[in-house]
Amino acid sequence: MRIHHLRISGFGPFAGTEEVDFDRLSAHGLFLLNGPTGAGKTSVLDAICFALYGSVPGARQDGKRLRSDHAEPGQEPAVSCEFSAQGRRFEVTRSPAWEKPSARGRNGFTTQQAKTLLRERVDGTWIEKSARNDEAGAEILALLGMDREQFTRVVMLPQGDFAAFLRSKATDRLELLQKLFGTERFEAVEQELSRQAQAAKEEVSVLAGRLELLAARAESEAATLQLDEADGQATDNPAARLDWLKDAAAQRLRELADQAQTAESASQERAGKVAAETARRDRHRRLEEATARQAAVQDAVPRLESLKLRLGRHRQAEVLAGQLRSVDAGAVKVRRAADAMESAFTLLRLAADEDPELAQLDLGFPADDALDLSGPAAVPGAADELNRIRSLLAVVEARLPDEDRFKALRSKHQQLVAKQQDLTEAGAALAARVENLADERSRLTDGLGPLEVRAGVAALRAKEATAAEELLDVVRRYAAASTVRDAAKLEHDAARENQLETKRRWLDVREQRLANAAAELAATLVEGEQCPVCGSFDHPLPSAAEEGGAGLVQEEETAHQLHEAAEAEYAAAGHTLAEANQLVAVLAGQGGETAKEEAAGAAREARRAAADAEQAVKDLAAARSRLEALEADIAAAQASRSATEAELALAASTLADVAEQSSSLDHALAGLRAGHRSLAHRLRALENAAAMLGKAVDAQAELGSAKAQAAEALEQLEQALPEAGFATAEEARKHLLSASEAAALEADMRSAQDEAARVAELFASEDIVLALEEAAAGLAPDEQQLAALQAGAAAALKEARDADLAAGLARRCLESLTSIRTGYEELAGSARGPAERARMLSGLADAAAGRGDNTYRMSLNSYVLAARLEQVALAASERLVAMSDGRYLLQHTDAKAARGAKSGLGLEVVDQWTGHRRDTSTLSGGESFMASLSLALGLADVVQQESGGVEIETLFVDEGFGSLDEQSLEQVMDALEGLRDGGRVVGLVSHVGEMKQRIGTQLQVLKTRNGSTLRIAEALDVQS
Repeated sequence: MRIHHLRISGFGPFAGTEEVDFDRLSAHGLFLLNGPTGAGKTSVLDAICFALYGSVPGARQDGKRLRSDHAEPGQEPAVSCEFSAQGRRFEVTRSPAWEKPSARGRNGFTTQQAKTLLRERVDGTWIEKSARNDEAGAEILALLGMDREQFTRVVMLPQGDFAAFLRSKATDRLELLQKLFGTERFEAVEQELSRQAQAAKEEVSVLAGRLELLAARAESEAATLQLDEADGQATDNPAARLDWLKDAAAQRLRELADQAQTAESASQERAGKVAAETARRDRHRRLEEATARQAAVQDAVPRLESLKLRLGRHRQAEVLAGQLRSVDAGAVKVRRAADAMESAFTLLRLAADEDPELAQLDLGFPADDALDLSGPAAVPGAADELNRIRSLLAVVEARLPDEDRFKALRSKHQQLVAKQQDLTEAGAALAARVENLADERSRLTDGLGPLEVRAGVAALRAKEATAAEELLDVVRRYAAASTVRDAAKLEHDAARENQLETKRRWLDVREQRLANAAAELAATLVEGEQCPVCGSFDHPLPSAAEEGGAGLVQEEETAHQLHEAAEAEYAAAGHTLAEANQLVAVLAGQGGETAKEEAAGAAREARRAAADAEQAVKDLAAARSRLEALEADIAAAQASRSATEAELALAASTLADVAEQSSSLDHALAGLRAGHRSLAHRLRALENAAAMLGKAVDAQAELGSAKAQAAEALEQLEQALPEAGFATAEEARKHLLSASEAAALEADMRSAQDEAARVAELFASEDIVLALEEAAAGLAPDEQQLAALQAGAAAALKEARDADLAAGLARRCLESLTSIRTGYEELAGSARGPAERARMLSGLADAAAGRGDNTYRMSLNSYVLAARLEQVALAASERLVAMSDGRYLLQHTDAKAARGAKSGLGLEVVDQWTGHRRDTSTLSGGESFMASLSLALGLADVVQQESGGVEIETLFVDEGFGSLDEQSLEQVMDALEGLRDGGRVVGLVSHVGEMKQRIGTQLQVLKTRNGSTLRIAEALDVQS
């Protein structure tokens, strides 16, 4: 990376714009950056760092103080740096955040945010790369391969920091080296190893807890067996203890299994006796029940015979059931048809009284005997009249569309009449609207002229109002600034008087002390020692001090301090007064001396004129907009009026045609209506008459059909009665049962027959036969003996169950202990690997963190940094040997530190003239400077390599040359001359006079009361 050009404006101590041509300085390879203390030498380096990284090193990072206090109030602070890196040329310009004067801002200022512009020169043209702070910073970081901390350590070598680094402890060196080389990843490795070791320990702890839990479960399981602990295994060996528990549980299971088998045999024997006695009792009980059922069967024989006779007559009558139902159904159907016919003809007579369509029909009935089966009743002419009405109905229905068309013509006639009236009224309204719109357009056109005149000066009036407001604000600020200036002048005058008074007092005391100098010197003379003035060992007549002379030294010092304090106060008051005068002058130049009443009145008048002009602009725009709308409305109204008149003529013509068609069609349909309001009403009347007459004809036909069917069913029944064994139909109906009654009789008969069969089967069964034999032999059951046998069997069964339960519990316990023992062995085997891994990870984590067997107490991070420090020491020694005339070189040491402190980052000096090694703190001031300079240069080389081999072509070396003698300075200069070999440019920051004589090319910083300036001086300029 090479710097080509630097431009500084309003930054740090530089009030104006300063430009530095580093290409001109680079032509000589080595140049001096010099100037008096406080002039701004370090600010040049700060400007380079700010341009590249947006901040400055160390405590000067507060961006709000980067702007020069000497700059003009409105001058923007900015730094621009042109540099090349990786074969490409860039220019970066940055401006820090600053407070810009503004009449509208808060407290007279507005905050301007930080800005950045990065450009690249491509084919002779500057191309913008980024205007964002973060994007530009990221791209520069990628180009340089170094962050700000590394840049300030590698390109700007601060000697004071490296002198402290040279003498610092290992922990302090660790912090700096870690920042430069970025070894945080190795600390992360240490933390990861520690985390894994802790996790492995926790895993082993969990496994151990699970093993203890298994042992506790085994003890809990075995406690239920109440094992004999006389021969028990000790609990300090869990595996052996588990084996003993399992074996003891197996022995206990065998004992309990034998007891359970014995109890089960006894229980089965007693249960057999109870079962035999219980079976005898049950057999005799079933014998008693069978005897009782046999007697009941014998008693039911007469009733069963009666049921058989009744069911037989029912089955004979059941043959005639179909004919009987047909006769009954035919009679019901005749009655219903007669009722329906009577109802239909009654309704027809009532309708004929009101409906003229039925008036000519003869509705007289024959003899009123609806149940007479000899033949159907008849009403003459009903069917013919029905046919006539249906024919007329078809004719009327065919002409319905003509009546609909007539209605449509009538409706259209009414609509046309209404439309004709509406169009007439609309035409009149449109004529009136056209006239009104034309009057409004004329009025607006007449008022446009004055509005255009007032609106034409709106922009001018707005500018005048703004200027008047700004002037009023300046007048107010001028009055306040004048008040502050007057107060500052009073303070300045008072400080001036105090400064003169304290100076006079100090000079008086100093003059008095000088007058008493001989006596003061005489007071220090000692007999036998040389006089510091004449060198004599004899002091024959020492001067006597005046009264009060002993305290003149302290009095002069006090007076001098008071004078310096007054001088500082006077300077501060002068600075405050200058600032106040400058502000007053600036505001006066802006018109601040104008009378406040005059400025306020002018502002009010300007505001009123601006408001009037602005209102005129709005009124003019509204008037023009309204005129455009009026023109459009007039055109639309005229077009609507013409369209209305044409539509009115068409409506009148159509109305005459519709009236003629409507009259002709009404005359043609009048005969078919037959006095009804419409054909639809006539059609509904015909449909009702046809429906009523059709129902009567259908009812008459249905009655005739029902009578014929009823007569046929009665004839079939009379023919079937003799064959079924009955004389009359009523006799057959009496013996005919309902389905439920017949089913009940059949069920009773089957139940009685089934019961007799079951009783016969019972007396043939083995148990009943055995019970009869036992009863014949006198072997009756004994209830007391059975109760005694049952009690004994229950006791034996309980004892067998208890023994079996105990054996089952022992078996389950043995299975559980076996499973626990197997699980314990498996878990113990699987825990050996994690335990070994935990020991390994713990040792590795301790070693990486500098604990345990790591006798040097060197962490992994320190080990890596020690390797880097060793590289730095080798690179630094190459230059230190040249600077020290081959005497000294730096060497890294990993010697074990005292009292258990961490080791690995030690440095020592090897004196090649004596062959001895010593600590770096034993170096003299000049030797320490050479060693720290060599260390800084060596560290720069190593960091440069670590940053990806970025070429550093511009270096700055800070103060420290004043501690060197002439020969050492010569050797250091020779070493620095060697740095520019290969095209490097080295800038030395120093105010040592001899350096000014040795280095011809200089970048000089000149300090004045109004800020610092920069200039490049060649050899001739320096000599002059």
